[in-house]
Amino acid sequence: MSDHALVIGEALVDAVHSADGTITRHPGGSPANVALGLARLERDAELLTWLGDDADGALVRDHLRSSGVTLSPGSLDAEATSVATATLDASGAATYEFSLVWDLAANPMPRLSPTIVHTGSIAAVLEPGASAVLSTVESARDTATITYDPNARPSLMGDPAEARIAVERMVRLADVVKASDEDVAWLAPGEEIADVAEAWLALGAALVIVTRGSEGATAWSTEGEVDVRAPRVDVADTVGAGDSFMAGLIDGLWSEGVLGAKHRGALQSMDLDTVSAILERCVSIAAVTCSRPGANPPTRDELDG
Repeated sequence: MSDHALVIGEALVDAVHSADGTITRHPGGSPANVALGLARLERDAELLTWLGDDADGALVRDHLRSSGVTLSPGSLDAEATSVATATLDASGAATYEFSLVWDLAANPMPRLSPTIVHTGSIAAVLEPGASAVLSTVESARDTATITYDPNARPSLMGDPAEARIAVERMVRLADVVKASDEDVAWLAPGEEIADVAEAWLALGAALVIVTRGSEGATAWSTEGEVDVRAPRVDVADTVGAGDSFMAGLIDGLWSEGVLGAKHRGALQSMDLDTVSAILERCVSIAAVTCSRPGANPPTRDELDG
């Protein structure tokens, strides 16, 4: 069986309210965006999610399948497809409100033996689905690399201190953690980003990356710390930029041959020049996504052409 990625988490519709008053509907959901980004980078990506068999579900399903994402059996069993309302300010930055239920099918049947399992955002925190996600990730860790993006949604995740407990439960299972500076500020108010990153390394992660929007990203590992700057771009909006970065990160690690549980040692000891090169590509991928509306990550041909 060929190497493949299993992404677990929410897929939904983003109803985007622009500063000029226009409203558009885009397929979205952080994990779904990561699966889409991986497929557009020509990776074999499967998504285990919770969609309804309705018009919004069809919009999301067709969007994912058109880029090559495979949906796991049971992913269309929800009563209704969830909706995120994204309100854009004058700079294109988004804030979110949600009409959402998160769960997994009673007996999910994704393909066996993924090389990489990714989860994050609402899926790893909101019950009843979060417990099922946790147990699925625990089971996969013996054979797969685990990647995690907390992608905090304050309007859904409640008290930051309680959310941090759930987040760090997943950090303990993860090999790679990617968060934004806004995530860290909400989860750990008053704490230095570097201190939080070092604490997550101490919990077991091999690599922790914190993105800083237009300022770039920083990575921490046992080898040290490295910064990269983001390219300048005319921003349409920031919807899905972090998810595109995450897909690029997984793709970059995949190309380096450090994914899969048997390569955990190689991932932990990866040199900082290699990490820096991967992050440079990640910020370029995110910049392309920011340059066009909605969660619309680039293809491999767009990047390499």
